[in-house]
Amino acid sequence: MLKNLIRGSALALLAIPALVASPLPAHAADPPLVVGFVYVSPIGEAGWTWQHELGRRELERALGPRVKTVFVEAVAEGADSERVMRDLVAAQGAKLVFATSFGYLDPALRVAAEFPAAKFEHAGGYKGAPNLATYDARYYEARWLAGWLAGQASRSGVAGYVAGFPVPEVVQGINAFTLGMRAVNPKAQVRVLWLNTWFDPAREREAAQALIDQGADVLTHHSGSPAVAQTAQANFKAKGVRVVPYPSDMRAFAPDAQLAAIEHRWGGFYTRVAESVLAGSWKNEPTWGGIASGMVDIAAVDPKLPAAARSGVQARRAAIVAGTLKPFAAPLVDNAGASRLASGALDDAQIKAMDWFVEGVVGTVPKAR
Repeated sequence: MLKNLIRGSALALLAIPALVASPLPAHAADPPLVVGFVYVSPIGEAGWTWQHELGRRELERALGPRVKTVFVEAVAEGADSERVMRDLVAAQGAKLVFATSFGYLDPALRVAAEFPAAKFEHAGGYKGAPNLATYDARYYEARWLAGWLAGQASRSGVAGYVAGFPVPEVVQGINAFTLGMRAVNPKAQVRVLWLNTWFDPAREREAAQALIDQGADVLTHHSGSPAVAQTAQANFKAKGVRVVPYPSDMRAFAPDAQLAAIEHRWGGFYTRVAESVLAGSWKNEPTWGGIASGMVDIAAVDPKLPAAARSGVQARRAAIVAGTLKPFAAPLVDNAGASRLASGALDDAQIKAMDWFVEGVVGTVPKAR
């Protein structure tokens, strides 16, 4: 008995070093991937930055301890954004940075050149680098659907569009909205007021009210706050003004006035990019996803709209996804009366370079900054 106990104790002691020396799985010891986000406006509760923030939160939920995210909000385009991105990489250890505003492109390119081991993704850019890719969504697909709904709802046949800067992405949206509206009412007009800023609630509100005073009974916008939706709500009872907010569902700000919302959805994309960096498979390839990609959609369609309008917009959404409805299909005539496309549909290069307005837009495209 004693001999068996001694032998058992010895075997147990021999086993202890083997247990201690057993290596942990390699991934358990890996530090998390630090992912940085740069936001052009305060996060708020709706709008451009809010949608990117929702994407960041979804990334965290999806990848858990494999990632650590950091963000900086209300970062001005230009030198300030370059400083912030440099700090995210150099001081906070970010290996992946999402620069979420158009004017961050050149600063991001400079920081990317300085830190070749980090990866950068820029929203809406038109040039890249070995470690910088661009990403965007075909917002114009949802814009066409929003215009179609506006055509269904408008009594005056006049819509108002509060626009940020005259870059192709914004021009695409104005044109697609107009074409969608005129698919319902061929005489519809879309009046445009430029802000020359992405985020200025007071000016957004002022522009929206000016468009209402010019006869618009439906509003939409390419700006960063809920101010346009709030202005529509303030004019709903007296003037019946409706709104299609961008890029968030803004029923909290326009519970009566909202027709539907154009929504950005970044979580799936952000998760896929982070996973590619973790796997060492990231590539500097541009992304331009439409409704089918899940990056943008028409959402929160007012259930009080007539059934024909609700089913009609969903049928047209399905046609866009299937490729049988192309928002920029011929014939296309500009708002000076010149033919721009006699047959077929605009290709991606033509859409990306768009700097003219279609027939029905009241306004001009100023020279981009």
